[in-house]
Amino acid sequence: MVRLPFEAAEQRGPTPSLSRLCCDQSPIDRGSDPFFQQPPSGLAAWRSSVSQKPTPLILWGIGLLLLAGCAGGADSTTTMLVAENKVEAQVITAGATKTADAPQENISPENSPMPDDKKLETATFAAGCFWCTEAVFQRLKGVEKVVSGYMGGKLENPTYEQVCSGRTGHAECIQLTFDPSLIGYKQLLEVFWKTHDPTTLNRQGNDIGTQYRSAVFFHSPQQRDLATEYKKKLDDAHVFDKPIVTEITEATKFYPAEGYHQNYFNLNKNKNPYCAFVIVPKVEKLHEIFADGLKEDTQR
Repeated sequence: MVRLPFEAAEQRGPTPSLSRLCCDQSPIDRGSDPFFQQPPSGLAAWRSSVSQKPTPLILWGIGLLLLAGCAGGADSTTTMLVAENKVEAQVITAGATKTADAPQENISPENSPMPDDKKLETATFAAGCFWCTEAVFQRLKGVEKVVSGYMGGKLENPTYEQVCSGRTGHAECIQLTFDPSLIGYKQLLEVFWKTHDPTTLNRQGNDIGTQYRSAVFFHSPQQRDLATEYKKKLDDAHVFDKPIVTEITEATKFYPAEGYHQNYFNLNKNKNPYCAFVIVPKVEKLHEIFADGLKEDTQR
């Protein structure tokens, strides 16, 4: 019999609080902020003074300014307008040149369009805690992106706390994008079934609940048929002591998990004991049985 390592009995460590990621966005109290209490100065003070009732002295001064402007003649006014137009033309020309020469905005790999000759596909698996599943599939050649999230429930936009209650019907899962020219769906299924225990219903080690169920969420009839056939062969060969209870169901809407769950093992393997006791053995097993299919820069 081929036996797979079961998850350690250590409880998952505490998760970071989202409140730490929040910022204080309380409105500015302009009435109490001394910055807004400073008296106006310069041009602001002059505008404030003339906005009140004008005095005869101010009116007399304005009259003198008007007379001086007329005495200067139309030539000075024309010269000023021509100069202003030249400046505006230079600004517009410079702006157009800068816009034309400026590099285009960088596009992140997640949003960048793929070449026509690169046909990527999507796969979604649930194998207990998504921290574990994500760490495993991130290391495979041909897997371009892995996102932890929730699928299979009824509540829209569920939170981690709601899913952990076991009442939403969602499963913790990972959705990955892969290049079938480098890794096939059958290989993904092989990794899936060899890196968790598919015989325990709604449980992986000490993680207990429907949210930790084993499931293949297929995105096409071909994926459904491959998963069903593979599962039957494993059962017929009695690879496991007990029947496989993995759910094979059509993929529904995928809800990405909160940011602090993404890339969790790589960022927290030396911080959370859960990583050392539960995830590390899975990653080590992956290196033993799929060494040729791992990315070159993959670390344990």
